[in-house]
Amino acid sequence: MAPFIYILGMASTFGKLFSVSTWGESHGPAVGAVLDGCPAGIPLCEKDVQEFLDRRRPGQGKMTTARNEKDQVKILSGVFEGKTTGTPISFVVFNEDQHSNDYANIEKWYRPGHADLCYDLKYGFRDYRGGGRSSARETIGRVCAGAVAQKFLKQVAGTEFIAWVDSIGKVDCPAVDAETISREQVEASPVRCPVAAASAQMEAEVLAAKTAGDSVGGTVRLVVRNVPAALGEPVFDRLDALLAQAMLSIPACKGFEVGSGFAGSRMHGSEHNDEIFFDGKAYHTRTNNAGGIVGGISNGESILCRMAFKPTATISQPQKTAGRGGENGELAAKGRHDPCVAVRAPVIVESMAALVLADLYLQQLRQK
Repeated sequence: MAPFIYILGMASTFGKLFSVSTWGESHGPAVGAVLDGCPAGIPLCEKDVQEFLDRRRPGQGKMTTARNEKDQVKILSGVFEGKTTGTPISFVVFNEDQHSNDYANIEKWYRPGHADLCYDLKYGFRDYRGGGRSSARETIGRVCAGAVAQKFLKQVAGTEFIAWVDSIGKVDCPAVDAETISREQVEASPVRCPVAAASAQMEAEVLAAKTAGDSVGGTVRLVVRNVPAALGEPVFDRLDALLAQAMLSIPACKGFEVGSGFAGSRMHGSEHNDEIFFDGKAYHTRTNNAGGIVGGISNGESILCRMAFKPTATISQPQKTAGRGGENGELAAKGRHDPCVAVRAPVIVESMAALVLADLYLQQLRQK
């Protein structure tokens, strides 16, 4: 009888009422998702989803991987006459530019920084072609579902999600006004940094790493505006805890903070507490060190988050490693990769945040 650890399955579903299950591998025939729990009557077509996938897709120039995928989405179910029906919505995107032979040399070797070894330890088996499910290509399904979540929340509450690259390597973006920044400003930059001078420096940082056969990390900021108040639970299903789970589930994301984050640990309570006032219609705070979340529950202010993304694990430089048979050696990875994963991360960050808020919004409606 095989050890129990080798007969485990892999969970791929996120959310309770508004839930998404992603499927597919980097070098399989296709990837996609099934979104369950979306209310009926939401206007939706493939174009609505495609505009988000176009922001995520590879082959966008020197800043991203050269893998040439069109990432054209097909909606197979859950939409009739341009509106959601309330039944599961199924998305599929076919893989068209796999170079599986690039990975033949790693069948017996574990790549440093990748999930190869951990997958073998957990399942006793792995898809070594591009990392299989550990590949960031899995996030296509998240973006499909996240596009619907954003459209739903925009319709019911006017909620907006905007993420941008805040740093790459040692280059930081100057502070921007989170209440006025636009997606157009972000998308005008090849590295999705809305400040032109910083964007140019970040481009140079990415290209230098690429030329050296290396990679570089970065951070992404997110603002969610027009957030419904009272979303989230006060104990385990805190809104900030669920956002942390969502963000840290994104491949290469290694850090999360909300509001003042770690900087708040250097402040006094008299400085950090956000003063509350009533404007005649609603309660507000004069500052937003809490990042729109207090006690695990949204207070109606904008949600502010920051995520850290490690350098891309795949690099062209030779690295010391070990093989499946216990041998030690050296490996120079082949294949195409992003020199900085943070550049394509903003739309994925927005998508995961939207999935969290859409799920909590429906949970809140159930309580009323």
